[in-house]
Amino acid sequence: MSSSEGTADGSTGAGAEFYHDFHSYVDAMLQKQDKAVLSVLVAVVVVVVVTLVFWKLLHRGKSSRRDVLLIGLCDSGKTLLFSRLLTGKYKWTQTSITDSSAAYQVKDDKGTSLTLVDLPGHESLRLQFLERFKTAARAIVFVVDSAAFQREVKDVAELLYQLLTDNVVLKNAPPLLIACNKQDVTMAKSAKLIQQQLEKELNTLRVTHSAAPTNLDGSGAAPQLGRKSKEFDFTQLPMKVEFLECSARDSKEENDANLSSLEKWLAKIA
Repeated sequence: MSSSEGTADGSTGAGAEFYHDFHSYVDAMLQKQDKAVLSVLVAVVVVVVVTLVFWKLLHRGKSSRRDVLLIGLCDSGKTLLFSRLLTGKYKWTQTSITDSSAAYQVKDDKGTSLTLVDLPGHESLRLQFLERFKTAARAIVFVVDSAAFQREVKDVAELLYQLLTDNVVLKNAPPLLIACNKQDVTMAKSAKLIQQQLEKELNTLRVTHSAAPTNLDGSGAAPQLGRKSKEFDFTQLPMKVEFLECSARDSKEENDANLSSLEKWLAKIA
């Protein structure tokens, strides 16, 4: 105890001494009426204060966003992933017409928690619910049915395009995970192949959408996706995008799910 108290007293003394020296220096400059030096001092103080205020606001904004949104097409397995992460158990699910949210305890030693939000996958509802929750999103999990990807690639890419060109999502740049689900199915596509095909499809969508650009909030032309002069790839986006393979069910429903990579990612972004 005495050692820590001595350190604290020493730090306080050093701080007081610095303040006294700085104050004496400013007083001396005032007496000399050295305007150039005073201008520099004022500028330095202003820069430091503005930087601290900006950092505090930025940090507070990020820390206040605790929602992790699960979004994807119908039957992509979002709701079962949601249930598995929360309870560790398998249960039958059906297409929902509203959102579901619950506190999720991150698998770390800090006791951190997030709020998982499962958004409806139905085409007429998903953007409406995304609009409601996107501002509070700390991260987004975009769930893909790896087994049905080949026939759904255009619909998957269209939804992803709408997400990636939304002004709020671009501004906040929450980490984005493309969760390639249903890897327990024999014909499931790999995360690498899904990434390559999505980049190709999104590159095509940039051209087709340029004729009549829109975004989620209807505020005019949607932002450019990626770099205009280059073939699109996910590294061009302001947020970090990662791909991983997972499965909310094994080949037998009662078996454990393969969600360890997803759980590690949630711990990382928490």
